[in-house]
Amino acid sequence: MHIPFNKPFLTGKEAHYLYQSVYSGKISGNGMFTKKCQEFFENKYGFKKCLLATSCTDALEMAALLCNIREGDEVIVPSYTFVSSALAFVREGAKIVFADSGKDNPNLDAERLEKLITSRTKVIVPVHYAGVACDMDKIMALAERYHLLVVEDSAQSIDSYYKGRPLGSIGHLAAFSFHETKNIISGEGGLLVVNDERFIRRAEIIWEKGTNRSEFFRGEVNKYGWVDTGSSFLPSEIIAAFLFAQLENLDMIQNKRKKLWNRYYKGLKELEEKGMLRLPMIPAYATNNAHMFYVVCRNLAERSGLIRFLKEQDILAVFHYLSLHKSAYYTSKYEGEELPECDHYADCLVRLPMFYELEEEQIDRVVETMKDYFFTL
Repeated sequence: MHIPFNKPFLTGKEAHYLYQSVYSGKISGNGMFTKKCQEFFENKYGFKKCLLATSCTDALEMAALLCNIREGDEVIVPSYTFVSSALAFVREGAKIVFADSGKDNPNLDAERLEKLITSRTKVIVPVHYAGVACDMDKIMALAERYHLLVVEDSAQSIDSYYKGRPLGSIGHLAAFSFHETKNIISGEGGLLVVNDERFIRRAEIIWEKGTNRSEFFRGEVNKYGWVDTGSSFLPSEIIAAFLFAQLENLDMIQNKRKKLWNRYYKGLKELEEKGMLRLPMIPAYATNNAHMFYVVCRNLAERSGLIRFLKEQDILAVFHYLSLHKSAYYTSKYEGEELPECDHYADCLVRLPMFYELEEEQIDRVVETMKDYFFTL
């Protein structure tokens, strides 16, 4: 039986809430379900202000506008990440300074971050890969010392923590994703989190096409108009209705995913102990939200062989990011050093099937198939 890499999970309430939304008479943005979703995040995680977006990319683009990026400003981004982490700032004219990953996990190496800071640096974008926190104390200390802004790319990080603090609540701004591959989904969809009160009013304006429309509907101004830059970032109520059904079941979804993650870890530990691969490393300061389960092979050839062998057994496993500093778009612009750890993950990391309805027996089949591969090398 085929084991896919991902399968979107429906809680059972999505269609009901979609029906409510459609027949409420308001399906454009910023309606009842949008407010319910935003209040969920503000109440559960203590985020100061939340604004739903049509994608995490849009949320990051809003963050870049709020950071007031200008041509020539430098923004530090890990090279091992999705293109949106950098693209949002490139669109505003920023020069991207790519950071290498750490030896222990794919997150940016906070120990080597300071050497990347120059007089032109304006923003640091830590990406919490697989929902595992970057070392935020070190990053925030550098930001304070050099008067920088921090935008947490928390696309994969719902319900994950750093020293007891929710990811997305530590930086000045943060962005989440609800793409169908994430723990909590709405097909597409994202969230901008504003933790610095300086940005709250402007964030609402940018969110609503550069108008002060939100203030008008709260009765704070007697008319609304075009007052700043912005775009149509807010999603329809249909997306928000779907998302709210997921959020109501967050704890159930998380508990199941963590159980699956732990079964993978226990099953594959033998291969790590024999030095055949590396399992995910969760630092003591971080929690695991079971967004994905990955392994790191010893080299590209073994990784390619593993993916091919699993596919022959009807199991779909996939690699992940390519090094952004070597991408076709940015390689001619890159002026930094080699980033060997990033390149290692680009060549050697493979993601295994991980979704709510995955059965323990299927995980055992993946594990045994992987052992068959490695023990015959």
